[in-house]
This record gives sequence, C-alpha cells and structure tokens, in this order.
Amino acid sequence: MSNASYSPDDRPQIRVGDTSWPVRLVHHAQSRRYKLIFDGARGELRLTLPRRASAARALKWASEQQDWLAAQVGKADAPVLVAPGATVPLFGVPRRIEWSPAAPRAVRLADDALVVGGPAETVGRRIERWLKAEALAIMERESREIADRAGLRVGRVGVGDPRSRWGSCTHDGDLRYSWRLVMAPNHVRRATVAHEVAHLQHMDHSPAFHALVDTLHDSDVGMARAWLRREGRGLHRYRFT
Repeated sequence: MSNASYSPDDRPQIRVGDTSWPVRLVHHAQSRRYKLIFDGARGELRLTLPRRASAARALKWASEQQDWLAAQVGKADAPVLVAPGATVPLFGVPRRIEWSPAAPRAVRLADDALVVGGPAETVGRRIERWLKAEALAIMERESREIADRAGLRVGRVGVGDPRSRWGSCTHDGDLRYSWRLVMAPNHVRRATVAHEVAHLQHMDHSPAFHALVDTLHDSDVGMARAWLRREGRGLHRYRFT
C-alpha cells in the first residue's frame, strides 16, 4: 500500500509515520530522474520529475523512501493546515479559528479567536489574505513612523513570503518584509522593521548600523533576534491551502 495520497484541496501528500506532509510537484524539462528534497522552511517535500513523467508513479517512488523521509522530517515541526478549529498565531498569541457558516465571510479578531464564516473550504485562503493585509498595513505604518523619527525617507513598502530573509531594503528606499512576521510577537516584528529602516542610512552591518537599530527599536534587539533564530522557522509550517 502506498503512503502517497491527496488532501481535500487536491494537493498530494506523503505520510511519514503518523504525519502527512504536502508535496510540491515540479516538472522540469532537463530532469532525467526523480529528485526528492525536504524543504524544512516551508514544511513540505519538493519532488522534481521529468516533464512527461507520471506524477502518480513519482509519488509512489517518493513514498517508498521512508527511511530517508523519516530522517529528514524528524528534524522539523509537522505542518499545520489552517482550517476551522485549527490554531494560528497572531502577534505571538495563539488564535483559534472559530468558523460558523452563518457568520460573515470577513475575518474578524475577537479576543483570542479569529472568527469567520462562509464556505469552510476557503477559510484558510481567506485567513491568509487577511493576515497579509494586516501585515502590510502594520509594517508600512511602523516603517514610516520609525523612519520619520530618524529623519529618513521610506519609498514603497511591500510584503512577500521569502524563505531565507525577514526583510530587505533597496538603494531606492523600498522596504519589503515577510508577511509571516505578523504571526510573531510584536517586539520581534518591530525589531525587524527597525533593522530595515536603519538600512536606509547604512547599507551594511557596521557598528554604526547596529547602534542605529538599537536607537530605533523600543525593546531588546538581541532578544528579538534570538526569538527569530529559535522560532522563526516554525512560522513557515502554517499552510493555508
């Protein structure tokens, strides 16, 4: 019996032990064989296969690599599918998703819950859109407020979902952040904003840069940096589709 299956949203999954891990299928014209990689940052498996190869056969092959899979996923947190009844952090606080078909479709924060209605199968995607919008609004406001206090000019502010960095700054003054920072504690998010705003003046990591970050941030920068090293990878395990 194969350990490969499909989730309700038609994404392939492979069961490793008691946990099902999502699989990203990548058809590549230059590929001549199957290649399986565990992406710990995303909490998923990436399976590359030749362009015309059978996805079902590739998944069967991948699901048979149980020893290798167990060794890889044993180092990572299991993925969390964001759906009714699940819990997702917001500002560092776990929020239970309270869904009712009779409730409004728009996501609403109520105490320690995210209240939402509408079709159950679209709850995850709507919560993701809501979190991204919250992240952009908050970090754009914080970026401009911090920059104004320092006499610096911010260009455009945007959010994305990078794997290897929490923020970036261009020579034109544009700032971009990982939207997943909205799930982290407030002081961690603000420290990242202060870090990127400081790059508007120092495009390096010199002592002058770090001194400016300490001046711009309202808490302990070291604590925030330590939290991201310790917990940041876990923010990528939340899946919304």
